[in-house]
Amino acid sequence: MRIARIDIDEESLSAPSDQVEHERKVAMFDLIEKNSFAPEGATQGPFDLRLALEDNRLVFDVTGPDFARKIMLSLAPFKTMLRDYRMICESYYDALKNATPTQIESIDMGRRGVHNEGAELLSERLKGKIAIDHETARRLFTLVNALVRS
Repeated sequence: MRIARIDIDEESLSAPSDQVEHERKVAMFDLIEKNSFAPEGATQGPFDLRLALEDNRLVFDVTGPDFARKIMLSLAPFKTMLRDYRMICESYYDALKNATPTQIESIDMGRRGVHNEGAELLSERLKGKIAIDHETARRLFTLVNALVRS
C-alpha cells in the first residue's frame, strides 16, 4: 500500500527558508514516487495524506478507497529532535558557503544521523497506526520539520 497524494495544510505551514521549502518539495515529490504506507485496518490503497497541526498535535488525515482516519500525535516527543535537526541544518547551510569539503561532509554526516533518528522516532510514534518503511519515514520527517517551525 502507498500514498498517492499528499497535501500539507497551508494554514499550519510556517514561512520556511528557501532551503526548507526546497527540501519539502523534494520530499513530497519523492514520497509520491516511492513510499510504503499501510494504515492499520485498511485493506487497500492508495491513500491521500493530509498533514496538519491542530491543538499542538501533528495530524495525519488519511483517506483511501475503504478507509478514513485522523491520526493525531503529540508534538512533545518531537520538539527536541526537530530543534536539533534545524540547528544542524543551519550549520550545514552556513558551511556550504565557506567551509572546506571535509567540514561540510562531517556536518552532513551529523545532519543525516539526526534525520535518521527523527525518522525512527516518527516510525515508533506511528507504530500500530501506520506501517511505514525507513525512506518513507525520512521523507515524512522532512515534512514534519517544515510544519513545526517554532
